[in-house]
Amino acid sequence: MSQPATFKLDGRDIPFEPGQTIMQAVQAAGAYIPHLCHHADFEPIGSCKVCSVRIKGRTVTSCTMPASAGLEVESEAPDINRDRKRLIQMLFVEGNHHCPFCEKSGNCHLQALGYHLGMQDTHFVHEYPQHAVDASHPDVMLDRSRCVLCELCVRASREVDGKNVFAIGGRGLKTELLINSPSGTLRDSAVAATDRALSICPTGALMPKRQGFVIPIGQRHYDHVDIAQRPEDT
Repeated sequence: MSQPATFKLDGRDIPFEPGQTIMQAVQAAGAYIPHLCHHADFEPIGSCKVCSVRIKGRTVTSCTMPASAGLEVESEAPDINRDRKRLIQMLFVEGNHHCPFCEKSGNCHLQALGYHLGMQDTHFVHEYPQHAVDASHPDVMLDRSRCVLCELCVRASREVDGKNVFAIGGRGLKTELLINSPSGTLRDSAVAATDRALSICPTGALMPKRQGFVIPIGQRHYDHVDIAQRPEDT
């Protein structure tokens, strides 16, 4: 039986199957490349750039780059992680992410990435933007201040829930998550607290009501384990 083709990730041999991207092969091998908008259940879109790696001096998104034999992929170089940290810091200051007071703390992908990348401050000046909160639904809340526009809820609502509740609209600083309903609010949309669109949200932007602190602080996903040790979660 022939051996599978491989490429190198920071010197480690990673086997891959034909058609896999670098990210898919890395996740299948139990290795880790930091990422935010990517999820193994959905087609990649390469929007957040957190998963960017370097190949022969060229920066590419690992979630969209096809794997091929003999590639030498750099991911954990200090300058690459520095750029990733800057991206995460920008997301923090462009929204209102106050981790000690957030119901998602400890289960938040954005927060876990900050810890993983050694983020100790936000570096940039906070913008404190005013984003609308939609609490009109009896079971679901949307806080756009925490939304990082990853589009995971958009894809999950369309492809898994079959409801097409969410969309991204606007341009530049006015880009925001939109609700597909007559009033533009959650109240008269088809969303439900059990939808995949809620559970896949990497931050506290979309949350089921009355469940924020069911799991105590200290017992959550990333309270004691670095996100790199839980690659199966994303």
